[in-house]
Amino acid sequence: MSQPDSQTAWNQLYIDGEWRDADASETIPVTNPATGEKLAAVPAGTEGDVNDAYRAADAAQSDWAALSREERNEYVQSMIGVMQDRLDEIVELLATESGSVQAKATAEANFAMADFQSALEMVPPEEEVRDSMYHEDKDHHIVREPAGVVGIISPWNFPLHLTTRALGPALALGNTVVIKPATDTPITGGLLLADIAEEAGLPDGVVNVVTGHGSDIGDRMAGHPTARVMSFTGSTAVGRSVASQAGDALALPALELGGNGPFVVTEDADIEAAAKAGSVGAFGHQGQVCISINRHLVHEAVYDEYVEKLVEHAESLTIGNPLDEDVEFGPIINESQVDQLTSFIEQTVDAGATLETGGEAEDLFLEPTVLSGCTNDMSAACNEHFGPVAPVIPFESDEEAVELANDTEYGLAAGVYSGDVEHGRSIADQIDAGMVHVNDHPIQDEPNAPFGGMKNSGIGRYNGEWIMDELTETKWISVQHEERDYQLL
Repeated sequence: MSQPDSQTAWNQLYIDGEWRDADASETIPVTNPATGEKLAAVPAGTEGDVNDAYRAADAAQSDWAALSREERNEYVQSMIGVMQDRLDEIVELLATESGSVQAKATAEANFAMADFQSALEMVPPEEEVRDSMYHEDKDHHIVREPAGVVGIISPWNFPLHLTTRALGPALALGNTVVIKPATDTPITGGLLLADIAEEAGLPDGVVNVVTGHGSDIGDRMAGHPTARVMSFTGSTAVGRSVASQAGDALALPALELGGNGPFVVTEDADIEAAAKAGSVGAFGHQGQVCISINRHLVHEAVYDEYVEKLVEHAESLTIGNPLDEDVEFGPIINESQVDQLTSFIEQTVDAGATLETGGEAEDLFLEPTVLSGCTNDMSAACNEHFGPVAPVIPFESDEEAVELANDTEYGLAAGVYSGDVEHGRSIADQIDAGMVHVNDHPIQDEPNAPFGGMKNSGIGRYNGEWIMDELTETKWISVQHEERDYQLL
């Protein structure tokens, strides 16, 4: 049964190949953060709905895994084709639901298709055969099998891509999936993908989507005994709970959590180029990126020049409705985020920092903000602010820069800008983060590189062979070729 008018309704869950009503009648309004316009009312799913979705995925698992890799790839390729045909619709939905400007929305749609494309090329290691160390005429066969049912809890900032980076590989490798998208972005984070899977002809139960409040169904989603892998992207605080719930169910948690990304600018850096990269890294998608620059650490010799250039870039951005192709900077996702961001800015200024530009909010639009004279312990610096706020902190030496960079519980992404690549690399090697980018901003993600963090920024890695380790089980089959004598141990 097809979703009625997929671009405007989105008023049902997708379970076992059918669009169906939730167990309860409550709905969740979905609004455009730029205009306040109501886009849809999605179902507030219940724990019973989550149970039904996992039951459907479990029932479909064996048949889906039994398909040849070529057959599964045909379905994945078909999903890519549907996404290409509906690209304009996808970009518009990302703009209206998540506040993504056209460049970001288009890039995210392309990232999502690349997630599926790279999944087509993910092939687990071939069966390996080893001789027994203890017995003649016996060998060991090491094989990889699908992990089983994969749960995906996705965030609101890159709702499509941060779902497909787990969904694409899971499907190609023979797993079935249950998706619980973020409450702010239930369409692009889940229901849209269900619609695409249905149009692509995927068998019933292979992809299931349950929308709802995390406070109501999050624990059941994360801790369901059917799930074998739980993919979660979000805050460290919530991630701890997800990991605990998944661990109790003995599911493997794959977690990308919070960050507090440092961007180190050395004394010999090209400051114009560094500030340009710093602006993209701080203000891209209104700073609502887990791998954005949270702190700008700048050598005191070039500090004033960097602040001046960063202010110029901030003030040059065109703010407005993301549906306008000329707009470079859109809204914050919701009012609570705006309130938190303005609080961080006010607390940082009260602590002695200087507001160089920005800081004002109108509706959900918060101006790109630059704060100078900051220290690592000020609110905008020590917290993951997740917004368009750029606290700039001076340092005297490389040693101090590394100490400041690592003075956080997080270790997700970082950047270093230097006039000498080897110098930049030497600093990068000392920063405790899962991803460090030299002479570039840290908002980077490519399918052939491992994506993930250290410390309290997560467990596991996405992309390529690294996500294959999460989504497959290693199995040992031994074969004794000739009868042998046995002794009790």
